[in-house]
Amino acid sequence: MTVHLSSPEGLMQPVPYHHVAVATGTRQVHVAGQIARSADGTPLAPGDLAGQVAHALRSTRTALAGVGAGFEDVVRLTFFVTGWSPDKIEPFMRGVESVAEEIGLPLPMPPASLIGVDMLFEPDVLVEVEATAVLD
Repeated sequence: MTVHLSSPEGLMQPVPYHHVAVATGTRQVHVAGQIARSADGTPLAPGDLAGQVAHALRSTRTALAGVGAGFEDVVRLTFFVTGWSPDKIEPFMRGVESVAEEIGLPLPMPPASLIGVDMLFEPDVLVEVEATAVLD
């Protein structure tokens, strides 16, 4: 296994992600921001944060699989969410949890950041996910 996830004692617990990832390997994988769009660009789950999170994570899995990686190789996830407020954590996590088993995303997740933004590149896009992975 090239990635070891941990949450050392003394850091805030519980959180839906690990605080630390230690990776060994020589190939880095950087997945560009993935959103809730089909392969032909059709918007998926318009206006539904949970649905868009799920679709964006599925696209992230597809991108990783395309280079022989999976979420077990991910050392960092970054989520950008439009108009963030604390009341959005429930639908956000519902989206994560609804696909975790399907896509092989461990829970707690690898180290992650959730960054609130005013707007992404199109007004219908509510969330964008970036991933970094390490392979042997």
